Amino acid sequence: MEFLRPASWADALAAKAAHPDAVPISGGTDVMVELNFDLARPTVLLDLTRIPELTDWSATDDRIHLGAGVTYSRIITELADKLPGLAMAARTVGSPQIRNRGTVGGNLGAASPAGDSHPPLLANDAVVVAHSVRGIRHIPIADFYTGVKRNALAPDELVAAVRVPPAAGPQQFAKIGTRNAMVIAVTAFALSLHPERGRVGTGFGSAAPTPRSARAAERFLESELHASGRWESRAELDPAAVTRFGELVAAAAEPIDDVRGSARYRRHALSVMARRTLVWAWNDYRRPGRGHGDQPVSTRCA
Repeated sequence: MEFLRPASWADALAAKAAHPDAVPISGGTDVMVELNFDLARPTVLLDLTRIPELTDWSATDDRIHLGAGVTYSRIITELADKLPGLAMAARTVGSPQIRNRGTVGGNLGAASPAGDSHPPLLANDAVVVAHSVRGIRHIPIADFYTGVKRNALAPDELVAAVRVPPAAGPQQFAKIGTRNAMVIAVTAFALSLHPERGRVGTGFGSAAPTPRSARAAERFLESELHASGRWESRAELDPAAVTRFGELVAAAAEPIDDVRGSARYRRHALSVMARRTLVWAWNDYRRPGRGHGDQPVSTRCA
């Protein structure tokens, strides 16, 4: 096995162009597991830990530019106010040691259907920034996942960053596992309310070949909130609408039976999580004094 350790981003891109089969490694929380269990034996490892710009994040009025090497721990401590849904998901990742090493960039590269960061990225219309020696490409998150553990990156591309709009409304994340910590999700669900656009965002994992959004559920809820005037009145949700939203989320799934749970259980769990996160988020939105552009403060995670 050849080990490459470039000292600059330009050198890293050149190395990836010269070795398209090179496997990038930063935190190593996915790659090293596969190596240790002999599930993968890459011919080339491309170490990105010396690239300082990958560990930076910056904010503009409409986007958070999150470097691929920013760890989950830093998302929790530095970005919980701006990206609360992603911070909630980050709190459920592995152990403190894993959160100190693991990155969203690594999660995107692995493209596992069970990756914890995928649902909130989908719910918030994130964009993956891919670099190569040929230039820069912006990939909408909904187009990034192409199959089980497959993504839309070209062989010579590396994930440089992900761009996510800062929260303009309540966000929630819920995850079900076989225990409360250090567990791969049986299924997970993220919800974001975007009041200024009259939009609802969703994302779920571990219930289809790829992470995905529940588009029919989003359209239904957006229509119901608009037609009933609830975006403006902030009245309590119609229980029938909450139930229907959960049903549509479950209908969007294509789960399988495996050692962590049955397909039937996953559909049921998604429906329950969708209803709960919707009620939690809407109750946050209804709080007295909350404006359309206020930052969410809820940190509930289940």
